[in-house]
Amino acid sequence: MDSLNLNIESLIDKLIDASANGDDFCLLESGAEGNEVMLGIGSSSRFVLNSADDQSFADFQSWLDQNPRAMGWLGYDLKNRIENLESKNDDPLEFPELSFFSPAELIKTKGKINWEEFTSLTSKRENAKSSQNKNDSNFDIFPLISKKEYLQNVRKIKQHIQSGDVYELNYCQAFVGSNPKFDLLTTYARLSKQTQAPMSGMMSLGGHQILSGSPERFIRKQHQTIISQPIKGTRPRGETPEKDKTLKQKLEKSVKDKSENVMIADLVRNDLSKIASPGSVKADELFTIYSFPTVHQMISTISAQVQVETSFTDILRATFPMGSMTGAPKISAMKLIDQFENFKRGPYSGALGFLNSNGDFDFNVLIRSIFHNANNNVVATFAGGAITAESDPEEEYAECMLKAKSMFNALK
Repeated sequence: MDSLNLNIESLIDKLIDASANGDDFCLLESGAEGNEVMLGIGSSSRFVLNSADDQSFADFQSWLDQNPRAMGWLGYDLKNRIENLESKNDDPLEFPELSFFSPAELIKTKGKINWEEFTSLTSKRENAKSSQNKNDSNFDIFPLISKKEYLQNVRKIKQHIQSGDVYELNYCQAFVGSNPKFDLLTTYARLSKQTQAPMSGMMSLGGHQILSGSPERFIRKQHQTIISQPIKGTRPRGETPEKDKTLKQKLEKSVKDKSENVMIADLVRNDLSKIASPGSVKADELFTIYSFPTVHQMISTISAQVQVETSFTDILRATFPMGSMTGAPKISAMKLIDQFENFKRGPYSGALGFLNSNGDFDFNVLIRSIFHNANNNVVATFAGGAITAESDPEEEYAECMLKAKSMFNALK
């Protein structure tokens, strides 16, 4: 069932009911053009892929052929099915490698949810089951690596770069805690108020919950056009208009950030060329600065044309994981990531999004996100950045913590 003309308040009512009832649901904000909000509720069918399963990518594509309208996430460790790679580290979250559902009800409406007014829009929340699960104000989340170890690893990564093993490496750290009183809707409202990001979304499927304030699009397909919009280059917002303008200008002029950005844009262009119509890959934007409530970001846009018969999993095999979250060359970078990070990324640096029945789709990059496994009460968030030959370890650590700040605030 589709509901195309509901207002935002009615959509929020349905979201609250779905959360209170423990239904599968996925909320996507502004993932489609024109401030469209999309909410899928209830599973008419599910496809879940775990590392121990006998199922394959081919089985996933067969499921999509039968359920072309779907919502879900892709986990970073799908890389092991795409390339000859492995992940040896501990898995703090224990999420599936991918999880999708075909919504029994799909609601679309134009507009924007005002999360500042969330409590007034949801007065009936007091009677919802989720009202018994308020976030514990004493909840703590801890890094899985010390600052000293982080700085040491950045220096070691720079040695690999200087030896020519990689040109750039996306190195991340994890922050993990346990919270049986985690409240999904309240936490997402807090995160969204801070990030106000264009590729935000929230999903709950089988007890695995994703809350994303992502500013980055992984890949979108409209008709036969696909685009990817990698982000590389971050600065905080200034405390005054003058300081803010100065920080933005420094990002615009930064040789280091442009170097990071162009390397990943070139990697994306190479990935897209594997499945694109000959001569159709182009850079629509390079080094464009986009400003969000907490950060300025440098974003490039790469586009290509694909043939009608090119499937979703064909495109994934060529492009996933996204280069902005690996580094370059991609395979060498992914091997070093597994060596220096002390955790499996799971859904982090994967993608969240939807596929339409006409073959179009849109997926974000799962950064600036919080993950909750309600089955074991584990909560985790992650942050990282691109390490290059010019990287200063202290500055990289500061950028990491800047990116994590909005998630920490949402979990308070």
